[in-house]
Amino acid sequence: MTGLIGRDFLSLADLSPEEVRGLLHLAAEMKGRKVTPHCPKLLGLVFSKASTRTRVSFSAAMFQLGGQAIDLNPSVTQVSRGEPLADTARVLDRYLDVVAIRTFAQEDLETFARYAEIPVINALTDLAHPCQALADLLTVREQFGRIEGTTLTYVGDGNNVAHSLLLGCAMTGANVRVATPQGFEPNPDIVEKAKAIANGRSEVTVTQDPIAAVKDANVLYTDVWASMGQESEADDRLPRFQPYQINNDLLAKADSEAIVLHCLPAHRGEEITESVLEGDRSRVWDQAENRMHVQKALLASILGAA
Repeated sequence: MTGLIGRDFLSLADLSPEEVRGLLHLAAEMKGRKVTPHCPKLLGLVFSKASTRTRVSFSAAMFQLGGQAIDLNPSVTQVSRGEPLADTARVLDRYLDVVAIRTFAQEDLETFARYAEIPVINALTDLAHPCQALADLLTVREQFGRIEGTTLTYVGDGNNVAHSLLLGCAMTGANVRVATPQGFEPNPDIVEKAKAIANGRSEVTVTQDPIAAVKDANVLYTDVWASMGQESEADDRLPRFQPYQINNDLLAKADSEAIVLHCLPAHRGEEITESVLEGDRSRVWDQAENRMHVQKALLASILGAA
């Protein structure tokens, strides 16, 4: 994975399909290692959005690599007082070895990356959640022994998670279906990019029909119906999204060995039922653990410690 040294990771589209597969292979290998590479580096966490799994998994990954993470919550830095991102980026560039950013606008992430020479990792924006998609793909690989040829169906809001799944599945040869209510479809440019990457080797489908989308699927996936920053819309969305709930009826229409994923946090009784989330087909806790392993592989590859 030496080809990732010093590079930004703003989207899965920044990598080639071969690099994505290599990262997943490295993550699986590192997950099984008792000894990890020693990488005495500094990771900055610049998080403008609330976080549990992303914050802790990046911190744990960096610690296990022998480095250290520094929490740079914007509310306690000069960013909260109006310091331009470009200025913050150029200063942190002098102190840190790599930075992970969790923010709203993809443009803010790209501005930071433009002014910082150190590698910048997308820890979530409104447009993309690439680290989550890597963990999802690793979970699929662990469950089925392969990714290529499997079918992953995402139902719900065509949000940042859906965008990264479209790209990640296309890159690794998985069929991907996204079912959303009308008006909540994923970004059409990302859909077209995923189709171009798949190039007919796998299926990329966007539909409003959740029943058709889950037929014979190996993986059913959902996320909250109103993402961070959209909470005021939650009540209005509920009736429109109800047919897209992952429940026992919908799960029964998938493959008999299908698994269920959710990037968490989950709103039980909304996008997923308690019985499915806690059922024997759920792999959400393995999926959450895998955030740490893929991010450790990503950090090690970017910092040259793999």
